[in-house]
Amino acid sequence: MGGGVVIRELREIDEFQEVFRLFDDIWQPEPHNPPVTVELMIGFAHTGNYVAGAYEGGTLVGASVGFRAAGGALHSHVTGAVAGRGIGYALKSHQRAWCLARGLKRITWTFDPLVRRNARFNLVKLGAMPEEYLEDFYGDMADAINEGDASDRLLAVWRLTAPERRDEPPPAEVLLADEHGWPVVKDARGNAVLVGTPADVERLRREDPAAAKAWRLAVRDALGGLMKAGGQVVGFTDRGEYVVIAG
Repeated sequence: MGGGVVIRELREIDEFQEVFRLFDDIWQPEPHNPPVTVELMIGFAHTGNYVAGAYEGGTLVGASVGFRAAGGALHSHVTGAVAGRGIGYALKSHQRAWCLARGLKRITWTFDPLVRRNARFNLVKLGAMPEEYLEDFYGDMADAINEGDASDRLLAVWRLTAPERRDEPPPAEVLLADEHGWPVVKDARGNAVLVGTPADVERLRREDPAAAKAWRLAVRDALGGLMKAGGQVVGFTDRGEYVVIAG
């Protein structure tokens, strides 16, 4: 990979222990709640699943762990990387090549619909699209990033052999807006609507938990409700809004 980052599959116990420590630094979980254990990484790697690390100058700066899933897919269970260096994209590109070499046509993963930067990365940069809204999917999560909030997730599906989408999202009316840091529901009547997100939900969880909770419930009602009724997410705007076509 470019930028001096080398990505390779991992096989040795000391490599898995290094990934465990990296993830511990990123999520700072309680001892009983790591994103993935060393034992699971050993089992996944040994049975032909995906465990890879990104190295920069010999230092581990990112890693990803996934397992084969039904329907010719890889489910990417957890990916973590040093922020702001393009390592996440490099890992996803490696993951894509790994899948195509093994005849796998899709990569799936979950992400928090309130985290705007992740939504933009997944939908805009990669071209993956959410296909299911999962309410409180992981239950209580005792880590520095998620603690104190319900673990609602979107299931992202990256269809690796699908043609690249080039069509512009349809004109849409705002259904959920960000006004002074709080979610406000609008009277949107069109077939296509915009569902906003908070600018920085992780900061809100620390500084204004009430606003963070309001966002969780508002997005659950708006985006989750639309998707459960057959609505399809088709894009993500520069302002941080999901573009949804009603079902």
